[in-house]
Order: sequence, then C-alpha cells, then structure tokens
Amino acid sequence: MSTQGEPGHRDEDEWWQQLYGAPTGDTAPADGADTVDDRFDGVHTMISPPRRETAEGPATARVPSAEGTGAPAQQAPPAAGGAFGPAPTVGPAPEPTPEPTPVHRPQPPAPQPPAPAPGDPHPAGQGAHDPAPPPAQPPVEQPPAPEPPAAEPHVVEPAAVATPAPAVPQPRDPRLSSSFRLGPVAPPEPLAPAVHPAGEPPSHVGDRPPTYDPEPTAWPTADPEDLESLTPDTVLDGARYGRLTVRIASVRGDSARYRGEPRRDAVLAARFGEADDALVLLAVASGSRSAEGSHRAAREACRWIASAVGRHSERLALDIRSARRGALKSGLHRLTDRCLGQLRLHAQEAGQDPDGSPASLRCLLLPADPHCNVRVFFGVGPGGLFRLREDQWQDLEPLAPGARVVPGTAGEVPPEPGAAGEVAPPAFRFRASVARPGDALMLCSEGMAAPLRGEPALAAALAERWAAPHPPPGLAGFLGDVQIRVKGFADDRTACVVWES
Repeated sequence: MSTQGEPGHRDEDEWWQQLYGAPTGDTAPADGADTVDDRFDGVHTMISPPRRETAEGPATARVPSAEGTGAPAQQAPPAAGGAFGPAPTVGPAPEPTPEPTPVHRPQPPAPQPPAPAPGDPHPAGQGAHDPAPPPAQPPVEQPPAPEPPAAEPHVVEPAAVATPAPAVPQPRDPRLSSSFRLGPVAPPEPLAPAVHPAGEPPSHVGDRPPTYDPEPTAWPTADPEDLESLTPDTVLDGARYGRLTVRIASVRGDSARYRGEPRRDAVLAARFGEADDALVLLAVASGSRSAEGSHRAAREACRWIASAVGRHSERLALDIRSARRGALKSGLHRLTDRCLGQLRLHAQEAGQDPDGSPASLRCLLLPADPHCNVRVFFGVGPGGLFRLREDQWQDLEPLAPGARVVPGTAGEVPPEPGAAGEVAPPAFRFRASVARPGDALMLCSEGMAAPLRGEPALAAALAERWAAPHPPPGLAGFLGDVQIRVKGFADDRTACVVWES
C-alpha cells in the first residue's frame, strides 16, 4: 500500500498506518509465527466496532501485538518460578478510534471468517502444515451494534382533522338570519311560537281602511319644566304566573298620533307577595278628552289605586280565596272612592281643575294560587270586560245603576241627568267570575271596547287568534293584534288579556 494514497483512500490509509506503524516493545512471548491468518485477524479487529460490556463482564478487545498476532491482550497470571521469572503485567492496549458512521448510508458489516465444518481438523484459510495459532479466549457473545437507520424522505403529513358526528337537523327559527347560524345549535325553548299558527294579523278590518296613517306622525309639545308628564306612544308588557299568562299593550290612537296629542290611557301591572300567596293587580285608567293634563291624572290614578291595594294585599287575597264576595265589594268600593277623592284634592292644591280626574279607572285582581280560579274586577267609568270561551266573546261588563243597554249600540246608555242638569259621578262596578282552563279574560279601555262591540269582524279576528287550542301570542304578536284598525274608531287602545292554561 502507498502512504501517499489518493484522496479517496484517506480512511483506508489511516488504519493501514496504525497496523504497520512504528514497532513497539515486546509485551509477551508469542507462540505462533507471523502468518497471513494472523494479519487477517489483526485487520478484522481494527475495522470491527469495539465490543461492549455485557452482564457477564467486560468484553476483551483484540489488539495487534508487535508480531501482528490477534491474541487478546490481557494480564498474564504470575508464573510460579519460570525460566525468565514472572512475566510483567501489561494493561489492555488503547482501543482504536472507530471510523465515523455515514449519515445516509449505513456501513455494511465486515465479512466474518467461515466457521469450520464439524470434523474438519484444519480451519478455513489454514494449511495442513501451518502451525496452529495460540489458543484464544472464547469471545463473549454480545448483541450486534445497532446500525443507523437509513435516511427516509421527510414527508409532512396533514394535521389530523376530527370528523364531526353527523349533525341532527334542528328546527330553524325564521327570526334568525342564516349568516349567524354557525352550526346545529339547538335554540332555547320559547315561551310562545315565533309565528302564530293563525298567521299574521290583518292591518285593518271592515269595508275600507281608516283614513289616518297607521304609524305615529307627531309627538306632543314638551314643556322643559314638566318633562315628567311625557308619555311614550306605546307600552308593552307581559308575565307568567303558574297557569296564568298575561299580555299588556297600550297604544296611542290614530287621531292623537296625527294631532300630536299625548296618550291619555295609562296602564300599570304590579305583583304583591311571594309564591302562591301573591296577588297580581292590573289597572287601566283613561283621561277625559276635554280636560287638559288628563293623561297625568290617569297615571296618578293607577299609582294611587296600586298603593292602596298593595297595603291591603294579604287581606284581599284571603277574601278572594275564601269567596267573601260581600266583603270584597265593600272594601274595594271604599278604596276606589278614597283614591278618586285624593286625586281631586291633589288637583285643587296644585291649582288644577278638579274635573280633570280620570274618566275611568278599572282594575283586575288575580291570585297567583293555582288552586284559586276566582277573578275579581272593580272600578268606575266606561270600558270593557270580555271573556273568550269556546270561540265566543262574552261581555261581562256590569251595568251601572240606572244604565241600560239599547240593541244595536256599542255598550250601555248612561242614566238620564238629574233635574238640575248635573251628571252623577261614575258608579262603582264590581264583578267576580270563575275561570276555566282555556279562557281568555280581557280588561280594556273604552277605545278597545267600542270597536270590539261595534265591528263583528274585529271580534272574529281576535277570537280566531286567541281562542284555544292556540297558545298565547308573544309580545310582538299581541301588539299586532291590538293594533288591528277599524274605520271610525281612532281613540287610544289599552288591553290586558289573561290566558288560563
């Protein structure tokens, strides 16, 4: 071999120089001669990976001796008086540096000499007359060195996407836009259906539509010193207590909207008490058209009567559950007269016309006890109390003393004036009725009662939409029902309807 080698034989020259480098001192007597087999064993030892320690102990590595033999280097046992005395102790020779392992191309294993066949006295590659090599210590069996895995192409796998479970089709709410539905989300259970089973309410009933614009036109003039007297155009409210579902709407009339006048109707809903002992009050008041500031008097009347009922709510609820009709009538009569008297006194102290007291004040008491089905009405002045039962409207309005009903007219005829031409004050009205499941009881102002009595088409339209088995409408649907217009009726409308489930 040439030590000047070529660039391609660089690694091969290194181990060749280690094999035939400068001679070293003799380490131990060698029994065998320098043969081809010994050199083959030395080369094989140089290019083989170093042996590792096993459970039996450290493995013995073969290193070339000065004569090139492949005998294992180990410490010689002390001789018991030999010709040359005890042999010197020599430690294991330094292990050669292994060759670097290629990154992408694994190093093929070095060829192993074939094992001798059974019965063959001469190993392979050894002649019959060659001297036998010195006995070598049997190598310790060790696992083969792990080979570096072949380089594989880098493949970027897409991220695993979980396959969603098949979505269960959900009923779509027509009120929701499709752009906001990101997935099959179950909508919450509504209290009332979004679309009423009877369809959208008609804009008007009768032969011709009303002359006025159906939408608000003008607001009333505001006083910077009396902004509390401003009233909204529309009031909408509702609640549910046990088997009772309540809907309330108060709308300014078409005439007041056109002329820029305030809504003279006032409505108030209050609950006194807790749980089954609670008492619900619905109050509706209407101001006189001829009196200035009557809308303020109507709101004050609702507050006064609500305050009086609230202070006696426990006694009133007990009388209703006990069906004490006489005690209820007399007690509510006193509360109503006291309320109207205080309103007149308050008007005189404020320098206002005492005749500007509300033209009507009508109330409905509803016990929240599910075992009590008595509904109590009381008040003064014109208006309406209707019950929808089995698709038919029933007029429950009690007649005032001295009043009469004339066929073909909408409501009652007031009593004749006295001898001096004075009109008697509004008479007190009282009625206690027993409710049944499926009933709808409506307390309303005169602006709602008059078209309901005078236009059969309106009564039929509301009966079709509110009668059982249809569920109570939602707030928006109820407002649309109350706004069904009739030509010739343009006053404020206020309605409080109670459904019995």
